Amino acid sequence: MKRYLTTVNQKRIPHYFTDVLVIGTGIAGLRATMEIDPALDVLVITKKNNSDSSSYLAQGGIACVQGKNDNFDSHIDDTLIAGGDLVDEDVVRSIVEEAPQRVQELLDWGVDFDKSASGDGKDLALGREGAHSHNRIVHAQGDATGAAIVQALLKKVQQQKNVQIWEGVFALDLITSEGQCVGATIWNAHHGRTIVWAKQVILATGGCGRLYRETTNPPVATCDGLAMAARANVTMRDLEFIQFHPTVLYIAGGSRTLISEATRGEGAYLVDKDGFRFMSEYDKRGELAPRDVVSRAVVAQMEKTKHPNVYLQMSHLPPEKTRLRFPGIAENCAKFGIDITKDPIPVRPGAHFMMGGIVADLSGVTSLPNLLAVGEVASTRLHGANRLASNSLLELLVCGRRAGELASKEALAKEDRISPHTMDDAQNVGLFLDKGEEEALNTQDIRNALKSQMWRGAGVVRTAALLDETRGKIQQWSNYVLKYQFSTPENWELQNLLLVAKLIVEASQKRTQSCGAHHREDELKEEESA
Repeated sequence: MKRYLTTVNQKRIPHYFTDVLVIGTGIAGLRATMEIDPALDVLVITKKNNSDSSSYLAQGGIACVQGKNDNFDSHIDDTLIAGGDLVDEDVVRSIVEEAPQRVQELLDWGVDFDKSASGDGKDLALGREGAHSHNRIVHAQGDATGAAIVQALLKKVQQQKNVQIWEGVFALDLITSEGQCVGATIWNAHHGRTIVWAKQVILATGGCGRLYRETTNPPVATCDGLAMAARANVTMRDLEFIQFHPTVLYIAGGSRTLISEATRGEGAYLVDKDGFRFMSEYDKRGELAPRDVVSRAVVAQMEKTKHPNVYLQMSHLPPEKTRLRFPGIAENCAKFGIDITKDPIPVRPGAHFMMGGIVADLSGVTSLPNLLAVGEVASTRLHGANRLASNSLLELLVCGRRAGELASKEALAKEDRISPHTMDDAQNVGLFLDKGEEEALNTQDIRNALKSQMWRGAGVVRTAALLDETRGKIQQWSNYVLKYQFSTPENWELQNLLLVAKLIVEASQKRTQSCGAHHREDELKEEESA
């Protein structure tokens, strides 16, 4: 594996110095930034713009114990059951018990969470999602919780005089020197490549959904942070655990849009092309079974009926309440002539969330000194093998705050001024291509083929034969692509996608038994796999 995507000549490109570098403007990155001491300089970079993140698109809400009949132990138990043996109970307890503080904090910062129609209008409305035993999902603007939180955090961050936010910046690689992270190489269209030297780096780059043909993730979710960490030899785990959301709006030729699990929490149900409500045949919890169970049931029913999708039915629910609770979903469906209060909504699964990632503790500490990882790019073992709905936004807030606090403490403790370092393995880069040679390569075709192959071979249901086939094709494409240095974000993304796809498939091959979101149709018995 080559160490860097491109050649970095320290004498010929600009240098920028900051105390803390934050990569990503989702909730985790923004919340971390807010916690950094005003005496420190902070640079926050994002690949597109500040609202381009999975955080911003989040519909459901924050899982938080609020109701009189609910309690922390119940929330913890639900998380443990959903995530299986890979969940760390101490991690879950620490995050769950901090939830009310983080929600109150957001209320204080102006996030207008939806209120209950009963009582004095001050109680928060609490939704319910799959595998939760109580109504405990705090939400905003119906189904736009992520956007409401990101907007509030951005407003706070933009008021901090010690913080700069650079949009349209591609993070190429983490820079290491003598085994420590000392910054990153970045690129933008106006200035080209730049070296950013930093005392602390916080990686909050999100997940890998764009590896798959069907996904809820935004176009920026191309595994960049995971690939940067892999090239820097940062420890990772559990990459085989990709959560597929069971209900993604499916319109042939149209963009994919999430249909929140909260719809099923409010009483929506799934039917096949014949109008048959099928979930009870797969799990006694019906539509409120964990996401992996529902996704596999949907795939099985699609296969049984030989139809490209199933349907979410909401016509039996009060129309005005439905429109008020799910305004974003109603608007998106209306673009395709679907009235969610009357019409069945065509849905099928899509890649949604990565449970594995960079091994990190609750403050983001990784195996690489001075590098912190938070959010979907990190693996804290909160989610285990299958994320419980709406625990992710909670994790972003709790771990983002702690990572910012630690980065601040560590940067303040380093009294030495920031200066250039000698980069580890600086010559380990790919072969140079001139512009004409690069343009002649049909990398978009490879990208499309990779997404289709990952969906087919490393998707909702996996087998040894399909994983072997997928690994072989990834290797063929990698031999063609990874040996070169490219000059455009699209091609850097492809290189990152190929690298992480290889790691996901290898991890999937090693785990021969089904576990959570990793489902092996050809599962081996323990005595056979020993």
